[in-house]
Amino acid sequence: MATTAGNSALEEQGTQTDPSAVAKGPRTVQSVARALDLLEILGDANGEMSLNELASKSGLNASTCHHLLATLAQRGFVGRSPRTRGYFLGPRITELSESRLKQFNLLDEAMPELRRLNDQTLEAVYLAVLQGLSLVTLARLDSKLPIRVGSDGAGKSDAAHATATGKAILAWLPEAEIARVIAHGGLKQFTDKTISAISELMEDLRLVRRNGFSMDNEEFQPGVVCVGAAIRDHSGAVIGSISCSMPRIRAEGEHLENVKTLVKQCASIISARFGSPKEVLEQP
Repeated sequence: MATTAGNSALEEQGTQTDPSAVAKGPRTVQSVARALDLLEILGDANGEMSLNELASKSGLNASTCHHLLATLAQRGFVGRSPRTRGYFLGPRITELSESRLKQFNLLDEAMPELRRLNDQTLEAVYLAVLQGLSLVTLARLDSKLPIRVGSDGAGKSDAAHATATGKAILAWLPEAEIARVIAHGGLKQFTDKTISAISELMEDLRLVRRNGFSMDNEEFQPGVVCVGAAIRDHSGAVIGSISCSMPRIRAEGEHLENVKTLVKQCASIISARFGSPKEVLEQP
């Protein structure tokens, strides 16, 4: 009885205690596995499923099944019909699937142009997307010059306000979405030049829209200047961004102006491959 009670308590905590499972690989979280089972069952269904059907199909008791479904529904992964009370896959599943496809397509379509930009500028080149509320770097090509910038460092996921790639994306989002991103990560200070006020950020983003490129003027890393531009799809929506990073000592005069021009051209070429309308590409 003691053993049964102990295992039950551990299961409530969501820890896989099966010795054979431990021997096969790392320990898993049972509650997550059960939630994924429910999503897979709903994915294979021809229509809505009742709580009892899901409980029977998954081998869970009705109470556990209900709690898992409620959690998934709260996050948008499961929907529930107000009329039949049946469950179905929620809109968040579609959103994630579309985001994943965009990332693969974006990386494939962008890489030839990123390599060309890297050859033209000789500077480090980046490709980034906003994944949920976090900035994610999909690709980086190092500078071909002996004096180069280092890694973009840790903590970039919450640095949309402090990076050229991040600001290039934020500039074309609705204000409510910008607010959500900033509320998630805050206006974290990375250097003494990092934007620290929302009013200052909004003015900076206005300039990004007017100029067609964004600037990180040592706002994320001391001594590093970056130029970015947004990648937009057939609807005009921003789907990612690119940037060139260079040491402060090279970020001036003709070289800097050339980088700005080439970054904008590169982003426009990639955007055109996603069907971005001509009028969008021609915006300043």
